[in-house]
Amino acid sequence: MSHDRPIGILGGTFDPPHFGHLRPALELVETLELDHMRLIPSHIPPHRPQPVATATQRLAMLQRACGEERRFQVDDRELQRNGPSYTLDTLRALREQWPDRPICFCLGMDALLGLPQWYHWQELTELAHIVVSYRPGWSLESAELDEDLREWLKPRLTRNMADLQQQRCGQVWLQEVSQLAISATDIRRRIAEGHSPRFLMPEPVWQYIQQQQLYGVR
Repeated sequence: MSHDRPIGILGGTFDPPHFGHLRPALELVETLELDHMRLIPSHIPPHRPQPVATATQRLAMLQRACGEERRFQVDDRELQRNGPSYTLDTLRALREQWPDRPICFCLGMDALLGLPQWYHWQELTELAHIVVSYRPGWSLESAELDEDLREWLKPRLTRNMADLQQQRCGQVWLQEVSQLAISATDIRRRIAEGHSPRFLMPEPVWQYIQQQQLYGVR
């Protein structure tokens, strides 16, 4: 692995992890020439319902989901912390570990729209770049953005990939990724109804769900 290429960060509950997480993450690694993507399961997500599976189970599923993909690294630092899993705290810890390395915090367009509800959200770019992945057909111009968010974005948006490679933080990059309309909520519903989620997630994850009898599996 390179010692100077940017590091990608992708958080979430991963309850369970699926191809809607993994395929865009891989595309971001390749398109942005990231050294690797660190997938960080949250302990207590402050902005969404609490996970159904335990922290141990979600970590095990994510490790199985990533398998032998060397460009993915599972990072359990949020599971080791007590209290809500604030992104700002995680980025501070990562910045201590890599003080001079470019860090790209990756999130989806829905998360971007809700960013003003995040803990000290305006400080995120003091620690990392923000990479917003979006599906074909979406545009920032047509999005219903909070006015504070729109003004905050203006001076930070870049279309020059070198900014992500050469600066340690401070920029916002928009990146189109493959459209995979898969959600963990839908997967859990399918399983509870007795349907198979096969081909929505890696097979080792589905095997683990059955072994652990998660999500009302029958």
